[in-house]
Amino acid sequence: MKKTVLFLQAAVLGFLAACSQPSGQEQLRDEIQYVNPFIGTGFHGHTFPGATRPFALVQVSPDTHIMGWDASSGYHYDDNQIYAFSHTHLSGTGIGDLGDVAILPFSGGDSIKPVATFKKETEKATPGYYAVRLDNFGINVELTSTDRVGFHKYTYDNPKDRRVMLDLGHVLQPNWGHKLVGNEYLFVNDSTVEGTVKTQGWAHFHSVSYRITFSEPIETLYQYIGGELRKDSLFLRLHTTDDLKFHYKFAESSKPLYVKVAISPVDTDGAEKNMLAELPGWDFEATRQESAGIWNKALNDIQIESSDPKVMVNFYTALYHTMIAPYAYQDVDGRYLGMDKKVHRAEPGYVNYSVFSLWDTFRALHPLMTIIQPDRAADWGKVLVQGYKEGGILPKWPLASSYTGCMVGYPAVSVLADLVTKDLAEGDLNLWAEAGARSSVYRDDLAEKFKGTRELDLITRHPYFKEKYGFVPADSVPESVSWGLEMAYYDWCISQIAAKAGNMELAKEYAAKAEYYKRYLDPETKMMRGVMADGSFRTPFNPRYSSHMKSDYTEGNAFQWSFFAPHDMDNFIATIGGKKELETRLDTLFTTSSQVDGEEASGDITGLIGQYAHGNEPSHHMAYLYNWTDAPWKGQERLDQIMQNFYTNEPDGIIGNEDCGQMSAWYVLSALGLYQVAPGIPVYTLGRPMVDKALIHVKGGIFEILVKNNSAANKYVKEVKLNGQVLDTPFINHSDIVKGGKLEFIMSDTHN
Repeated sequence: MKKTVLFLQAAVLGFLAACSQPSGQEQLRDEIQYVNPFIGTGFHGHTFPGATRPFALVQVSPDTHIMGWDASSGYHYDDNQIYAFSHTHLSGTGIGDLGDVAILPFSGGDSIKPVATFKKETEKATPGYYAVRLDNFGINVELTSTDRVGFHKYTYDNPKDRRVMLDLGHVLQPNWGHKLVGNEYLFVNDSTVEGTVKTQGWAHFHSVSYRITFSEPIETLYQYIGGELRKDSLFLRLHTTDDLKFHYKFAESSKPLYVKVAISPVDTDGAEKNMLAELPGWDFEATRQESAGIWNKALNDIQIESSDPKVMVNFYTALYHTMIAPYAYQDVDGRYLGMDKKVHRAEPGYVNYSVFSLWDTFRALHPLMTIIQPDRAADWGKVLVQGYKEGGILPKWPLASSYTGCMVGYPAVSVLADLVTKDLAEGDLNLWAEAGARSSVYRDDLAEKFKGTRELDLITRHPYFKEKYGFVPADSVPESVSWGLEMAYYDWCISQIAAKAGNMELAKEYAAKAEYYKRYLDPETKMMRGVMADGSFRTPFNPRYSSHMKSDYTEGNAFQWSFFAPHDMDNFIATIGGKKELETRLDTLFTTSSQVDGEEASGDITGLIGQYAHGNEPSHHMAYLYNWTDAPWKGQERLDQIMQNFYTNEPDGIIGNEDCGQMSAWYVLSALGLYQVAPGIPVYTLGRPMVDKALIHVKGGIFEILVKNNSAANKYVKEVKLNGQVLDTPFINHSDIVKGGKLEFIMSDTHN
């Protein structure tokens, strides 16, 4: 699919951010002009184009797709209808949820649930702003937002028929079990309504309170309860489990109608306070410009130059996508709903966040933020530990105030270990170590606690078998190899946290468990294979075979899981026969047939080069493993191929699920020429940079990356200098970056 996309060039807005820059600091550049929010909305990228702010609770965006896998964000670029504009969304996930508090302006017709149609050429989007024309209704829609308030502007062709639907039964992916379980509604006055919607889906418990204020009084109100128009009486207050829809009609006018929608994870009082604090007035253009300025300041964390305009768009769109999740999940007064489903008030300086796609984001998003936003990265660590304090286990994929139990292992410890080894950890490290250790074992108490809920997925038998046998039997539970390999890495992370806390006994215990990955390594095939309860390898063995959620591998096959020992690369390489053997295995990975066997092969296996699958996270470190061989240039070739082919300026420009910023964070780091293969080891290995120059704003000032002789042909690194000194190996320390300095790449058209 190749389609032309319109997105706003916001050059005129750059000066707004510059005006807010403190005197004495470098003038902000206009980076927002390069962001195209439609990238990733096609194929299976699952991003959304609507208005939000960095790490904000509200993402007001059109819902064009509500059923199936491609409804995960509520939007798909191929669609031409809009069901509503809702206020919460997930960016790039493989499962859908949210889509809360849905509103649609319309004119004419008597349908309970009107649906708008539109043409792609009328869509426009830039960070903090979205616009579209609803053709069948003759309405121009514009959206912007603050952190907790969505702001709508509707301009009607027909001034005599100005209507708005509030759909309180709207959910994304109802075919996957997402359902309404509670609805409270109050007609506050003739221009304000409020209420609380409760749903169950991927998040077993999800509650959103809202306050909606219209810029004009409501002239006529139509109430639909459980799909029926109620003409018998006007209900000003409703408390029900029924689907509620309201049609509001406004008096004839040629003026635009404005709508403000504040949301809260706690209650309607919180929503009201959020609106009063963040958006007391009605100046849509000022709010839009403020959003542009905030985004531009955030994007200036990294200032790049490139002679290739495609690189500029790819880079800043990717950086934009890294700043959508996790999002701040609390009210302006500090209240939030914790993992224990109780209302908490944040201590001064603490911000509660949600939507951590940890199995994905531990690999690149969190390491990136330790460089460009270390204070926020440290805050996220505190949030994960607070989740343990509230719910008894570290979150794995927390959504709203729910444990979802999604994906493999206990990846929060990777984020925590990386903060510890980069001296960014804040708090009681003994508590951090305790949280890691108690989250790494099977817990009968939590299994009983979560019984009957989707949160039970958090408590699987894989850790039980790991503790009992030292491996996970393939004939006992599915995905045994993936769990076994990742638990070995996570246990190594726990050992790093414990060592920093001074608990050497715990550190030693978990360092031993970190070697359990070796049990899956077959000396004959040099691949990671399922191990049966009797100790034998599973036979027959087909390294191309995949069966989603049923085979020995998570979202992949043996090819894609046989290179995961990031914490122990030297011993892993020695075990398989040395670095020449590693080079051979990598060559095979990238050059073998891309055929994947199995009638139920995982749909997440996308972006194939041989059996390397860039569309899914387990492959993300593999091209960099050539730096552990005598042929780093082979990795540079593959990195060039991946960045040139799998990241484009089109709607299908992300080759797999964006996964809350991970796919984009990989590109940001890789385009800079850096990647951290093992979070918890504060070392980055070097690759093939795509930028010509970068200024990264770090704690110590500026870390400059200068790439000389860079071009499409010059994809090979001839020499690298750090602060004027030639590097003998393709590795630099985290401390080298954050204290400021200069990294120079000299590129060539022949490999060195």
